[in-house]
Amino acid sequence: MSYQPVIPLDGFVGWRFLQRTLPSQSAAHASTPMAQRDEAYVRENIGAITSAQELVADRRMLRIALTAYGLAEDLPNRAYIEKVLESSTKEEGSFVNRLTDKRYHKLAEAFAFGDRLVPRTQLPSFADDLIAKFQNRSFEEAVGAQNDNMRMALALERDLSELAGQDSSESAKWFTILGTPSLRRVFETAFMLPSSFGTLDIDRQVDILQSRTERLTGSDSISQFTDPEAMNALTERFFLAGQVQAIQAQSAGSSALSLLQNGQASLNALLGR
Repeated sequence: MSYQPVIPLDGFVGWRFLQRTLPSQSAAHASTPMAQRDEAYVRENIGAITSAQELVADRRMLRIALTAYGLAEDLPNRAYIEKVLESSTKEEGSFVNRLTDKRYHKLAEAFAFGDRLVPRTQLPSFADDLIAKFQNRSFEEAVGAQNDNMRMALALERDLSELAGQDSSESAKWFTILGTPSLRRVFETAFMLPSSFGTLDIDRQVDILQSRTERLTGSDSISQFTDPEAMNALTERFFLAGQVQAIQAQSAGSSALSLLQNGQASLNALLGR
């Protein structure tokens, strides 16, 4: 039986509970028989994987690898994933470097089939790293099955902290946010941006996000999110905005139902029913 995370409350209060219990809950998830079998499979077989073709041919290992990098939905797209894995992350204009979604770049970089004569699967630490990422993502998926906003907050805490600490320009970091679906969604939700936001010129999108972030935290820098206080401010705003949107959607649904019921009553009156 798979582990079901305990999330007794919604919103930011529920998030605080999940944070406090995260070590014990994630450990319980990792100790389930299914998780233990997957861990054993990686340790026994990852060393035999030396090419993108071999990884894609091993459906179980591919599932674990894709889940570890947030790409579980791509399991059926094996030809596409093989092309991603064979692509060099170091060559400008390579296939993976042309992709907007930065998750593919992280996947290709992790295995390094296109960058090294000897792939990273042969490193002694590779199995531990892959298993840790897989278990974290699997736990997030289990959380998301109950509350998707909680899943997004977990992804935010991991990915934004990592991005904030990178030695790259602020512009590059903002472009990475726009190219990472989970990060993009958190920022768009937190600032209640319309669906048309994504149709704007990408530089304009960055300008808007920077401006809204500065109003929230006092800085438009992504590097600030190494500070737990800044991270907490964004996370709280994300949950509050999500609750507002849920209330608005519920109100809109109630209004539509009311209009439909009134219209039906009027029609019945005209028909003499």
